[in-house]
Amino acid sequence: MKNKSTKLLVVIAIAALLFCTYYFNLTQYLTLEFLKDNKAWLENYYANNALQTVAIYFVIYVLTTALSIPGAVILTLAAGAIFGVVKGSIIVSFASTIGATLSFSAARFLLRDTIEKKFKKTLTKINQGIESDGYIYLLTLRLIPAFPFFLVNLVMGLTKIKMLTYFVVSQIGMLLGTIIYVNAGAQLIKINSVNEIFSAELILSFSILAIFPLIAKAIMNFIKKKKVYSSFRKPKSYDYNMVSIGAGAGGLVTSYIGATVNAKVALIEKSKMGGDCLNTGCVPSKAIIKTASVVHHSKRATDYGIKEIKVDFDFKDVMNRVKSVIKKIEPHDSIERYTNLGVECITGKAKILSPWEIEVNGKVITTKNITISTGARPFVPPIPGLDKINYLTSDNLWDLEVLPKKFLVIGGGPIGIELAQSFQRLGSQVTVVEMSSRLLAKEDIEVSDFIAEKLRSEGVQVLLDHQAKEFTQNTMTADHQGKDITIEFDEVLIAIGRRPNTSGFGLEELGVKLRKNGTIETNDYLQTNFPNIFACGDVTGPFQLTHTAAHQAWYCAVNGLFGQFKKFKVDYSVIPWATYTDPEVATVGKNEVACKEEGIAYEVTKYGIDDLDRAIADSEDHGFVKVLTVPGKDKIIGATIVGNHASDLLLEFISAMKHNYGLNKILGTIHMYPTMGEANKYLAGVWKSERKPKKLLDFVRKYHSWVRG
Repeated sequence: MKNKSTKLLVVIAIAALLFCTYYFNLTQYLTLEFLKDNKAWLENYYANNALQTVAIYFVIYVLTTALSIPGAVILTLAAGAIFGVVKGSIIVSFASTIGATLSFSAARFLLRDTIEKKFKKTLTKINQGIESDGYIYLLTLRLIPAFPFFLVNLVMGLTKIKMLTYFVVSQIGMLLGTIIYVNAGAQLIKINSVNEIFSAELILSFSILAIFPLIAKAIMNFIKKKKVYSSFRKPKSYDYNMVSIGAGAGGLVTSYIGATVNAKVALIEKSKMGGDCLNTGCVPSKAIIKTASVVHHSKRATDYGIKEIKVDFDFKDVMNRVKSVIKKIEPHDSIERYTNLGVECITGKAKILSPWEIEVNGKVITTKNITISTGARPFVPPIPGLDKINYLTSDNLWDLEVLPKKFLVIGGGPIGIELAQSFQRLGSQVTVVEMSSRLLAKEDIEVSDFIAEKLRSEGVQVLLDHQAKEFTQNTMTADHQGKDITIEFDEVLIAIGRRPNTSGFGLEELGVKLRKNGTIETNDYLQTNFPNIFACGDVTGPFQLTHTAAHQAWYCAVNGLFGQFKKFKVDYSVIPWATYTDPEVATVGKNEVACKEEGIAYEVTKYGIDDLDRAIADSEDHGFVKVLTVPGKDKIIGATIVGNHASDLLLEFISAMKHNYGLNKILGTIHMYPTMGEANKYLAGVWKSERKPKKLLDFVRKYHSWVRG
């Protein structure tokens, strides 16, 4: 109760000061015109009342800053005009810091608890910066303000940074800017005629003011580099411009781009070229999905007017085909190919010794930049009994030679349900256990429900809200709403996620920072806390997708090799992904789940593929196209397609979002008949139809009626 009363008194005091400020129009005195018009009087008053003038000015500045009243810049210029550069800088430095700290304290006292509850997600990035490197984070904001200083005071008050730290860092961080502005004010006040505008002193002063952000940025970069590299000795020369660790999509693309621009690059891989995607992920899974699809379509013979198609196969032959597909694609990612492209491929285990040194095969090589693209591995949870049985993951699944009769899949994400459907179609009795209330939690609920129903229609037992508790040799106990459920199996696949590969090659010893989820922490340029060490792909996230790793790799290569001239922020605005079930699920941009979480306004347009001629002809008339657009516009926020060849159909929406054209352009594009691709045009037609200009059409109807007589 006492705390509430104190807060009320503080609010009343602040409100009263603001009321007086604006009611009596006190802001009129905080303008450049007032400063110029009263130059002589201010100088005279200061000459006769020096201490009093400083005291009055100091109080006004503190209150202006504390209350976030517009005019701090003018007051800073005035300090140079009245007190001169040295005295003015000292006075403003302390007044601005005290005012900022008062504003900071008020925000913390009045708003912190409430704002933290309501806008916790918005403050996450700020709090992460404070937690990892509080004073550097604040110093950056003070030197290179990402938003106005009054917002810095407000937002920082909501964090856990100490008040003394805030005061000291603010004092240091604002000092350079204060001196530059005070100096500008000292020069500005000297202008008595138009000719003096072109004086060397004034031009120099305002030139410094204009380039201040660049100066501040250079200072921050120097401080950060000094801090992070202080305990390492930099080589005088380098063996390579870039070394990539890991020959998955990220490492392959980074090294390829480097070689293309004639940089000397090396690619280190301790195991197989191509990474998980080629050897244990995308390629083998799509190979088995295709075989399973052939078997499934034979069972649907009557759908195509065929009485019966007999299929006979040996599961071992199926798995041999998977291996042969990998072998056929291997040359695309081979040492021979990349060597011919100009990349020096090194087979061996890398150990990062310093930001510029890597040990491999007993030899130390030096490099100007490093890209870490070590990927991820299946996450295996510590479920009692699991370590005592021979469980499967996406790594060792491909060694199976006997089709399991009872196949248990733990996890209802893309990997789990793709393989669950495939093994069910090949003849296993599959059970999927998912601890959440739906499959494919990243997708919209209607998508999850559609796929779950499809799997059930094919015989897959889908158990939602079931959490694995314990394993024995051939059974698993799961908790479902407080009850224990026992499930028998011959083989169990653990497919509940992937963990980044960040240990065993020097990151811990070096001090490369990791996020709470275990991924390598990178900035918008994919730099780690060591600016010359980059990371891409699953090891950093946020997407665990092969094509995203390749996308990020471009930024690692270009920013690493040419970042001293121009750096590029990684762009995640148009990221597509697909789940290769039957029907496929393909999404790009935002879906409804993401829009609701992020508070993005949207409109929904949907078209059912059961209406599409080609889908009907192919007996694949199921699924839908769903697009989210900006309210009142045809600009696409995101698109989801559930249907046959959804991943291919999505390309049109990916292109539209990337090149910034909307549904009107798609509607105006000729689509071949009869194709599945027409679904996108019909979706655009639905969008247009729902937004018909009713008044105009009513007028046109009357016009046609008049023409008929």
